[in-house]
Amino acid sequence: MTEHLIIGLAGIIALGIFAQWIAWRLKFPSILFLLIFGFIAGPVTGFLKPDVIFGDLLMPIVSISVAMILFEGGLTLRFFELKEIGTVLRNMITIGALVTWLMIAALAYYLLNFHLALSILFGAILVVTGPTVIGPMLRHIRPLGRVGSIVKWEGIIVDPFGALLAVLVFEAALVGKLADAGQLIALSLIKTLAFGIVAAGLGAWLLIFFFKRHWVPDFLQEEVTLMAVVVVFVLANLLQEESGLFAVTVMGITLANQKQINIKQILEFKENLRVLIVSSLFILLAARLQLDDLHYINSNSLIFLAALIFLVRPIAVALSTLGSDLSWKERIFVAWMAPRGIVAAAISAVFALRLFEQGFSQSEYLVPLTFMVIIGTVGFYGLTAAPVARRLGLSESNPQGILIVGSHAWARCIAKAIQAEGFNVLLVDTNRNNEFLARMEGLKTHHGSVMSERIHHEITLDGLGKLLALTSNDEANSLGALNFAEYFSRKEVYQLVPENSKREEDDEFSPKHLHARFLFSEEANFDYFTRRFAAGAVIKTCKLSKTFNFHAFAELYGNTAMVLFFITESGRLTVQTTDSEMMIEPGFTLIALVDPAEEEMIGSFASK
Repeated sequence: MTEHLIIGLAGIIALGIFAQWIAWRLKFPSILFLLIFGFIAGPVTGFLKPDVIFGDLLMPIVSISVAMILFEGGLTLRFFELKEIGTVLRNMITIGALVTWLMIAALAYYLLNFHLALSILFGAILVVTGPTVIGPMLRHIRPLGRVGSIVKWEGIIVDPFGALLAVLVFEAALVGKLADAGQLIALSLIKTLAFGIVAAGLGAWLLIFFFKRHWVPDFLQEEVTLMAVVVVFVLANLLQEESGLFAVTVMGITLANQKQINIKQILEFKENLRVLIVSSLFILLAARLQLDDLHYINSNSLIFLAALIFLVRPIAVALSTLGSDLSWKERIFVAWMAPRGIVAAAISAVFALRLFEQGFSQSEYLVPLTFMVIIGTVGFYGLTAAPVARRLGLSESNPQGILIVGSHAWARCIAKAIQAEGFNVLLVDTNRNNEFLARMEGLKTHHGSVMSERIHHEITLDGLGKLLALTSNDEANSLGALNFAEYFSRKEVYQLVPENSKREEDDEFSPKHLHARFLFSEEANFDYFTRRFAAGAVIKTCKLSKTFNFHAFAELYGNTAMVLFFITESGRLTVQTTDSEMMIEPGFTLIALVDPAEEEMIGSFASK
């Protein structure tokens, strides 16, 4: 028995992480593979039996896990984003949620033949979207402008309110009488808001109080935060049933918007923990399904799913954005992003069990139909949202623009050469004189520090997919690059080789996790470029062909010229690094550093 439990636990983690990796490789939403793997491991093969492994602990584990997910989501919400989207967001989580609830309830009543109480409850459950699904989708789509912020905020804020709505509907269904139910709902709503805000405020204040005074060592900060999330969640639920999700979301938002302590380390830990939690939860919940549940999926349920996507969501968004300054393209994109995720799955599982215990008929429909909606919406939006965003001009599939840290003279030369080839370039610098000169030369600039916590929100990253740190300060280059690693991925952040450094392989001198990829070649530090440009070196761009191939180019530039970038025929900009092989073909465009005499030779040869 013990061996079976250990194998089951190991299987949950292994299947979850493997599904995440497969999804990353194939560029599909991970939830699809998680549900498929869970269904195969559970009802198909019988390998996983979550109720046997966890017993009565299963639902409490699911509830606490969802609380951690929503807390992590709250940590990503910044109030200054509301300046542009506040009105639309308010309408989305009020008017939009109400319209969604009522329309889904009506569809469930007439299409699925649910009785009225179950229809209203089902509508409340499906009001929630899916922050654990929307987040990865947005990272993949990288929408331009404010639409990404709208769907991100909506996905995180609406979930605790959706869960609360489901609880209130459930309690009202148990009471039965309309007058008594109304009083109960009003009282429960007031208590949830009051106790949730108090518990959230207390938890956030205690963390700030202890961390600000350094009473918690760095190596325990993540664990203490995790403890606080669990305590706040449980405390709020004890004071008012199902107010815990609201409390931890508010706690996350509070920590994200205070300025007394740095939460970057906590956020990174929670992001990593979220991947493990989401993977395990979807495997667990999908494994609880039964093969007989497939019988509930018929033509009416598929029509219900289609109506959810093509009718309910567009109408809710249209009514929520009336009078706003959103363009019709932005409204279409927001209407095209409403996948359901782990919160809907968890809520349906909890209430299906409660309804069954209370003797409600049709309660067995809740879980399988909720999973049908999750799989259907994630599959549909996951496969179509990116192409739709590109078609609307609200996304770039693989942005090739470059964010350059530093706007000194030779950094401007490199920036102008890249911009001349049609790529977006933005220079960030704390030196106002250099920034002014860059603007006078026709380059986009921003005055600020690339290491600032707010820099990601102060600049527009539209069209940018890489970072080059070119300052004379090696530590600033490393910190700035690492600050943007989560936005561009570590693969696309680069910095100059540090001054007087040893070889990159010397981990003791230059630990790999504390720096970005090194640019160009091992000799190419800041002083090297300064000397070369002072001696008259220039940036040269030339197109290779069958007659003027890379071999011919190599014969001309000798040992002094250096290839910095090359552009493929498909328009992909590749940065040359110390750890990359130079694979250049005819038709590629080179951007290289060459000496003046060699530049003339190359220019005359390439022009023939």
